[in-house]
Amino acid sequence: EVQLQASGGGLVQAGGSLRLSCAVSGFTFVDWTIGWFRQAPGKGRERISCIVGYDGTTYYVDSVKGRFTISVDDAKTTVYLQMNSLRPEDTAVYFCAVGLGTYYPTEEDYWGQGTLVTVSS
Repeated sequence: EVQLQASGGGLVQAGGSLRLSCAVSGFTFVDWTIGWFRQAPGKGRERISCIVGYDGTTYYVDSVKGRFTISVDDAKTTVYLQMNSLRPEDTAVYFCAVGLGTYYPTEEDYWGQGTLVTVSS
């Protein structure tokens, strides 16, 4: 059974940092792509970053390039999203998801529960 567990959200001041974790199990990472998404209050879900399992290729949305970094641990059991230089507009519920393929997972793939990030000004 594919399972994902996101954690690491919290309250941080603008300019600060947080690291989100997504613990994954039930699949072989090399065959999958894991992505981070977010949903701000009153807005739709936005994709932020993803990492392709078989070759480590990473993608970022323009709004987070240079500030956020996606990575995976050596055991291939946890995917991280390091978020630096946080802004109030980064406030959202953050989700991780996994799917087959070499780009962002879709709504039909596997999703974890969200973790709330609040950035105060």
